[in-house]
Amino acid sequence: MRRLVPAIVSLFMSTSLLAAIPDPVPPVPRLAYPPTRATDLVEDQFGVKVADPYRWLENDVRVDSEVRGWVDAQNQITQDYLKTLPGRDIFAERLKILFDFDRIGTPRKAGNRYFFSRNDGRQNQSVLMVQDGLTGTPRVLIDPNGWAKDGATALAEWHPSGDGRYLVYTVQDGGTDWRIVRVMDVETGEQLGDELRWVKFSNISWTKDNKGFFYSRFAEPDSNAEFQSVNTNQTVFYHQLGTSQAQDRQVYATQDRPLLGHSAQVTDDGQYLLITSSGGTDDRYELTIGSLEQAGSVTKPIRFRPLVPGLNHNWELAGSVGSTFYFLTNKDAPRGRLVAMDVAKPVTLSEIVPQAKATLVGTSLVGDRMILAYLGDARSEVEVRDLKGQPVSMVTLPSIGTAAGFGGKGGDPETFFTFSSFASPPTVYRFDTATGQMEAFFKPKLAFDPADYETSQLFYSSKDGTRIPLYVIKRKGTPAGAPTILYGYGGFNISMTPSFSPTRIAWLEQGGVYAIANLRGGGEYGKEWHDAGRLAQKQNVFDDFIAAGEYLIAEGISGVGKLAIEGRSNGGLLIGAVVNQRPDLFAAALPAVGVMDMLRFNRFTAGRYWVDDYGDPGKAKDFGVLKAYSPYHNIAAGKQYPAILVTTADTDDRVVPGHSFKYTAALQAADLGTKPRLIRIETRAGHGSGKPTDKIVSETADLWSFVAKWTGLDVRPR
Repeated sequence: MRRLVPAIVSLFMSTSLLAAIPDPVPPVPRLAYPPTRATDLVEDQFGVKVADPYRWLENDVRVDSEVRGWVDAQNQITQDYLKTLPGRDIFAERLKILFDFDRIGTPRKAGNRYFFSRNDGRQNQSVLMVQDGLTGTPRVLIDPNGWAKDGATALAEWHPSGDGRYLVYTVQDGGTDWRIVRVMDVETGEQLGDELRWVKFSNISWTKDNKGFFYSRFAEPDSNAEFQSVNTNQTVFYHQLGTSQAQDRQVYATQDRPLLGHSAQVTDDGQYLLITSSGGTDDRYELTIGSLEQAGSVTKPIRFRPLVPGLNHNWELAGSVGSTFYFLTNKDAPRGRLVAMDVAKPVTLSEIVPQAKATLVGTSLVGDRMILAYLGDARSEVEVRDLKGQPVSMVTLPSIGTAAGFGGKGGDPETFFTFSSFASPPTVYRFDTATGQMEAFFKPKLAFDPADYETSQLFYSSKDGTRIPLYVIKRKGTPAGAPTILYGYGGFNISMTPSFSPTRIAWLEQGGVYAIANLRGGGEYGKEWHDAGRLAQKQNVFDDFIAAGEYLIAEGISGVGKLAIEGRSNGGLLIGAVVNQRPDLFAAALPAVGVMDMLRFNRFTAGRYWVDDYGDPGKAKDFGVLKAYSPYHNIAAGKQYPAILVTTADTDDRVVPGHSFKYTAALQAADLGTKPRLIRIETRAGHGSGKPTDKIVSETADLWSFVAKWTGLDVRPR
């Protein structure tokens, strides 16, 4: 890793000095929290006595009346408190305006039709549009806004058939990860009557003849456990249009290895079906291949053979030409390279594009060119090469930001991508790989001027000297020492790259600063960066984040008592852990849908996948590491904690809400000072996807007004 000389002040600013400087917000009387029943449950785990007094809060809120009563009481005290915050209504009104702009998703081409999502800025859910040809008039194909009175039923994934005649789409209700799959005729808009259930974490891939598609599903769970039971034995099926799900043909399963998940992908020419299998969240896959008769028909059992055995490396199919498959892989290349494999012969690899200094994060075959997307210091770089790996051109991007999309197929040079930055929402571009010509396809109109904002990429040193990137976004002219929100994630090989959010603009235009740290555990610098922040190295993530907070204060970007922190999911775990380790450093904390009990996360829904990043609490060597930072088990009673607003949702079946419930109960029971420790529990919402706009506006207004209160941000009407 590259090193940076430590900032003169940040690494030497002592805890005692920070604690000695008064907060800009005066103390408040201690809140009277609703009582939470505590039990004397204690378990012996590897010779360690582990108390879990609030385990009953793991029960499903939809089934257990006591848990429902606790949720109602917590929401009541939280709402009563939030109503006292003067900035709440100001943020809510401004957010409605900031969200009110026309936007579309990256178009997909099928036949002569173009499909894309669109939101006029006033809709809870985006609608799906279709147009015939590049100059055709767009028309509404699916509008989910009438599906539920509360706007919480969403159109999730959608996949047109190769000829554009049919569309398979999925319905997401109340934020759950479960999907209901349906099919429609694109020309008429009529439903075909096909309906598939118990689909989750599934790719959908059409056969070349457009008569059916492959998908992955789980067995139907018990009626009272569909939002909590562990997901095992994912199986690939083939569905033929016009038939019932009961008639679907099982294509691929591994009953002897129930923890594997499987995804099916038909090659563009329809000749092969590639099964990608994984055992968790790591980019470590097995590949299995089968031949499809008659260019994509499925009338006989498919004979599969192993292509790449062993869960050892990343393999992402970029495209194929006949039996030559092109893969992005990290085999012998921790930052990624492009290789070719002839699947008709004994498996040998030919290197097409070697590993570069930047991290290769995406590849796609479009026309007769290969598009390669890199991350260089957490910002997008895109180049075009021929199929022999020779450079053709660079794709010129407008500024520091993120380019996403570049889907397409061999033989057709047309592709689309979106480009966004922290202050600029996605602009959609059409790109021709044959000519290199790029043109804007759609550019949104906004209620603010992106030129009013500036983004800086800084670098700081973590506890062990590792050089960490840090984005700092603010309105031009924002004074030094401003109230600041520091965001982090640091896990699962996920990179934090520049992206637009109206919610951030609402904070920035009030004079706040927003910072994002590219912590170890993410994918910004490839496999080595990821490995440095997982399993026994997870403490590096927390050290990186704490060092970011110290740096922001030492450099005068924020000020003592003016720094708030935010993280979601794995980032919620991050916030819980660093608050326990350095409560003096932060004025406020926003842990959202977090993994808070690191000793039981693998017992619910998708949690068992996460052992790749966290380790297995059922193994002694992992147990010790996990218990040492588990937010629920390490609350430091007797210390002064920052103001904390936990957020979760009753239908979150990714990180079940019991994590946040138990953590909040433990916070409220401990002697942590007088600052509030509250939880906001959304109804008919899940881990985040599919959440309607009005719920996002309401939640963000609550979060920003809470942070403004405790960092001293002066919120005024705009």
